[in-house]
Amino acid sequence: MAGDQKAKAKKEQMKGKAKETVGRAVGNERMTAEGQAEKSKGDARQAKEKTKDTLKP
Repeated sequence: MAGDQKAKAKKEQMKGKAKETVGRAVGNERMTAEGQAEKSKGDARQAKEKTKDTLKP
């Protein structure tokens, strides 16, 4: 299951980065902000999974 969460984190990060880039390219501040939020969510999920891996015996 941890692998699923790690993959989900990467997917969120990539989707957020793409949305942020497109938002900046077209000058859409809302899309840029949504992209940053999705990327941050992915970053947080990834950090959580790394912490869980570190704490495993």
